[in-house]
Amino acid sequence: MTTTTARVRTREAGTGRLPAAWRLGFHRGALEIKQFFRLRDQVVFTFAFPIVFLFLFASIFSDDVTGAGVTASQLYVPAMMAAGIMTTSFQSLGISIAIERDEKVLRRLRGTPMPPAAYFIGKIWLVLVTGFLETVILLLVGITFYGVELPSDAVKWLHFGWIFLLGLTACALLGIAISSVPKTGKSATSVVVLPFLVLQFISGVYISIDTIPDWMLNISAVFPLKWMCQGLRGVFLPESAQVLEQAGSWEFGRIALVLGAWCVGGLLLCLLTFRWKTRRDG
Repeated sequence: MTTTTARVRTREAGTGRLPAAWRLGFHRGALEIKQFFRLRDQVVFTFAFPIVFLFLFASIFSDDVTGAGVTASQLYVPAMMAAGIMTTSFQSLGISIAIERDEKVLRRLRGTPMPPAAYFIGKIWLVLVTGFLETVILLLVGITFYGVELPSDAVKWLHFGWIFLLGLTACALLGIAISSVPKTGKSATSVVVLPFLVLQFISGVYISIDTIPDWMLNISAVFPLKWMCQGLRGVFLPESAQVLEQAGSWEFGRIALVLGAWCVGGLLLCLLTFRWKTRRDG
């Protein structure tokens, strides 16, 4: 990163000042994306995990859902898309930042002239690219194998856009915040994956929303994943499928409110909890 910063500073030498944080963040993001795709096993695991689970669950549960006008397989497609977004943001950042902190990468970056905001902008670029690719791949699988249809209504595409951006932002901020919880990089996977796995079961990813007890749904309603699943079902499934929802409707207004609140809350958590050094380093 120091080399990248030096190159940008050379190009900006005529101005007599450091480039803006967003410009450095863009270069940092390009570096993050390049490093991500160089690790082939990481790329395969990140993109294949929700696809494999989609194939498994959609193959096991493929019958028509009574009164909903969809098959169980079609229900899994938007749910897995939501889980894929959270995988590439919350899980990815929560683990990778904890490891970088433990390996003193963050401490070294903090000692460079790079504005702290540029580091986080770079991470957002990474999750934006990987989250978008994951979503496109899962959507293509759903269209090709499970009869999911693309919306013909521009309003639904608008819904998809803000659900994707708000959901990705909220989950990314929560991933940055939870990265401060693990005591070491080695424990990061266990600390981050466990709550994410529980949320997938109670938010309608692996189990149909109409079969989950109300008290579990009420717990899941506190977090973004349940609303991302519901919103994406509203975008890619017919109106008849909304009878399966807890409220009997898609509730796009409430989805926007909850995801927007988590964006604000996640930012506050990051500001309050993020550390550049481990607890051992003080």
